Amino acid sequence: MKSCHWLVLALTLLPVASMASDGEGAERTEKQARMKRVLSLADELELNEAQALRMADTMRQFDERRAPLLRQVRASAQLLRRAAQGDPATQSQVDQAVQSVFDARAQLTTLDRELHQALAKDLTPQKRAQLAIFLARHESKVKWKKSGRGD
Repeated sequence: MKSCHWLVLALTLLPVASMASDGEGAERTEKQARMKRVLSLADELELNEAQALRMADTMRQFDERRAPLLRQVRASAQLLRRAAQGDPATQSQVDQAVQSVFDARAQLTTLDRELHQALAKDLTPQKRAQLAIFLARHESKVKWKKSGRGD
């Protein structure tokens, strides 16, 4: 994508990233990360503005579906950490928390597959392959950063 297209796309998506008020820093950060992801995807797949905006909307819809599952995983992981440290109040909830993590991860995997299918439906085989690589690379970066090991 040419640099002027980047500017148009960034300016189109910028209001979405800046709508959050000061009390919504996490939401603003999430929107900015989503915008960067879309811009990177648009550049990698050489999408035009209309294609990038369609993909941005699709990705946003899937992100909204992923959010409660990610919260479920985080809450269960926190409980498991407390249980692993010996917190007696959490000991009876360990099996339920483990099952909750597995269930949520299975649903997240299904969403990942559906996202790829939704984004890839109008792409050539080469671009579908590039998309799969992009999504896998992005997912591993997100996991790495959320685990506290990333930059």
